[in-house]
Amino acid sequence: MYDDNCIFCKIIKGEIPSNKIYEDDDFCVILDIAPATKGHAVLLPKHHAADVYSLPDEYLEKVLKVARKCADAMVKTLDCDGVNILQNNGEAAGQTVFHYHTHIIPRYKGDGANIGWKPMTPDDNEGLAKKIKENM
Repeated sequence: MYDDNCIFCKIIKGEIPSNKIYEDDDFCVILDIAPATKGHAVLLPKHHAADVYSLPDEYLEKVLKVARKCADAMVKTLDCDGVNILQNNGEAAGQTVFHYHTHIIPRYKGDGANIGWKPMTPDDNEGLAKKIKENM
């Protein structure tokens, strides 16, 4: 299932050129055109879904396997010191393209990539955990 107005769907279908590093029946992994670090890639399911909430389970079950395969190849190829694997859902979380995707970002000591958050003091983790569990 594709969305004709989605830039990632167009990349997957080959309508927009990209630098693919991996492809199978379900996924395409491309190098990011605005990388955080050298080798930054984006894992795209071939099924269009806006976010993690709408991506079918059969894709979700495979995402980390594909991400790990790509991360392993990055470590061997790029001699990076680590890898971030992250995924954003919603504009407030930093999602800018509304086609589910996972970032695979090689990390190098001192690379200056700003991927993180400022820790805050939790108000009531025990009560919060209880409320979240109630919605599971």
